[in-house]
Amino acid sequence: MTSTPDDNTASAAEALDLPGLQKSVERCLREFLATKEQAASRLHLPPQAARSLRSFLDAGGKRLRPLLCAVGWYAAGGHGPVPEAVVRAASALEMFHAFALVHDDIMDRSDTRRGHPTLHRALARQYADRTPDATAEHLGTGAAILVGDLALCWSDELLHSADIPADRLRAVRHLSDLMREEAMYGQYLDLLAPTTPAHDIRTPLTVIRYKTAKYTCERPLHIGAALAGAGPTVLRACTAFALPLGEAFQLRDDLLGVFGEPDRTGKSRLDDLREGKRTVLLALTYRRADRDQLRTLHELVGRHDLTDHDADRIRTVIVDTGAREAAERMIRQCHDRAEGALEGTLFPFPAVQALRHIAHRAAYRCA
Repeated sequence: MTSTPDDNTASAAEALDLPGLQKSVERCLREFLATKEQAASRLHLPPQAARSLRSFLDAGGKRLRPLLCAVGWYAAGGHGPVPEAVVRAASALEMFHAFALVHDDIMDRSDTRRGHPTLHRALARQYADRTPDATAEHLGTGAAILVGDLALCWSDELLHSADIPADRLRAVRHLSDLMREEAMYGQYLDLLAPTTPAHDIRTPLTVIRYKTAKYTCERPLHIGAALAGAGPTVLRACTAFALPLGEAFQLRDDLLGVFGEPDRTGKSRLDDLREGKRTVLLALTYRRADRDQLRTLHELVGRHDLTDHDADRIRTVIVDTGAREAAERMIRQCHDRAEGALEGTLFPFPAVQALRHIAHRAAYRCA
């Protein structure tokens, strides 16, 4: 039987045992947080902080950053089973991601994440039977901010306690510092995006570059490569692949935020529209809309009481203007650029095939 490209990339991913790496990362995170919970109990501190973070991580997630970190290690010459130091560094990336998501959900006023209440909503429910609603909401938000802060601190601890040679640790820490700074600038730009014109496409593209492409794809690949002692040539090759992949990943995420099935995505299809989130998809829609369509958008986008019927009217405008297909076309172009960047690289063949597998899943996923 003739194998298809998807069969080949899937088998390559198995050859590098990406599912096994994901399990190793999840084991590392569970053991680390169990230790933190036990330490808190011994010190008569609130163990529910570590417990709630463990529940948040156990709820799911693609683990894209840890996987890219491991493949970066392979791409730069790592071979054999992934060392525990690489697993720990990859786990630090996922812990930092937990911090970012917890705070992001608060800023976006999101109700669901991965099919469950967001952390600040879940914590508010714990206080609801003891305090007035407004107080419970305030406590939930404050507690979630602090749990997110702990995740940030613990991501540092995971990285610094990994058994990484001093010269490579310096390189990794430098890349980690850049990643954190870029992610927070991207979040800052995202927070201020509603102050820009709705048809402005440059701002959401800049947000994608810093909040997603660099943070989600480029720096995790760089960090993995640095753990294997990569030089500038390898890091440049990682960048050429990662930045267009990150753009495709976020463009798909924005489409799923409006058109995805909540049972599969784990998030509401209303949140982005209620927030009036300034995405490339929405900017394309405003640019292409006629007078009547603009009236619908101005009336409905950003309304916190938006109904499913209202959202369907917005989706109709997005489709009728051709904005949905334009976003799909951008995703295909970004994916093709990422694939093209792998041609002629000096990465080992299994690493190239695993990156192709990851790129396809990131750009064309349904959840």
